[in-house]
Amino acid sequence: MGTMEGLEVTECERCPALVDCRSQIVNGTGPADADLLFVGEGPGAREDEQGEPFVGRSGSVLDDKLRDKGLSRADVRITNCVRCRPPENRDPTKEELDNCREYLEREIELVNPDVIVTLGKVPSEHLLDRDVAVTSEAGTIANAELGGEIRDVLICVHPAATLYDRSQESTFDTALEKAANMGGSSGGQSSLGEF
Repeated sequence: MGTMEGLEVTECERCPALVDCRSQIVNGTGPADADLLFVGEGPGAREDEQGEPFVGRSGSVLDDKLRDKGLSRADVRITNCVRCRPPENRDPTKEELDNCREYLEREIELVNPDVIVTLGKVPSEHLLDRDVAVTSEAGTIANAELGGEIRDVLICVHPAATLYDRSQESTFDTALEKAANMGGSSGGQSSLGEF
């Protein structure tokens, strides 16, 4: 079965198709006590190569947008619903999502973020367990029991969506702005608020 010491999944054979396709398991990155936890769908080719989530083009978009909001990648935790790359970058199946769910729940429990930000349709629907119209619901907060307690989940479009559809950019910005304001135990004040 899968073995997991805290946040790292070191070996797992639950999904034969993904085991065949992956070159490595891609675990979440970022602080183990981050206020913001971003959840994507699964690793792509670049992520599978480098062993880190969101390192391709959509990762650059995410980094730029975080920087615009005064955050850096080092401040937030980024993970995925599935930790292994699906063949041909297809969506993970329900079974694959369910197989990996325990790892995600454990990560959420240990990180204990102020807010979980879902990047795109698959993670939004997976964590909220319902159909989500991401474009129209982006920037809204839903609640879900994750990692043992009810948590705020901020629905967001996938960063890649902004590359293909410029109108998604302001949607993404608005959602991220909200996330940045919610993160931080200082009650939504950035560190500049003290001056």
